[in-house]
Amino acid sequence: MQGLTAFQYDMLAVLHDEGPCYGLKIKRELEERHPKYGGEVNHGRLYPNLDKLVTAHGYVEKSELDKRTNEYALTEAGEATLFDRVEELGGEME
Repeated sequence: MQGLTAFQYDMLAVLHDEGPCYGLKIKRELEERHPKYGGEVNHGRLYPNLDKLVTAHGYVEKSELDKRTNEYALTEAGEATLFDRVEELGGEME
């Protein structure tokens, strides 16, 4: 395990499946895919975790989409970490 939370792995999976996304798209995908979050992922949870994946781990790349919106993309290191996690759990990724 890479020291990530399940929530952080779920964010990596969204970026893997959807490609580069802005924060609110990631939020909506998490809410739709994972009922365990109670139908709502708050900004206070989402953005600090995204920032950690960018700055502390280098698994996500952050860029400016426009003056108000950032876009997040999975890096090669993030993809490798996600694939390793899926293998640990005995699954397969497309």
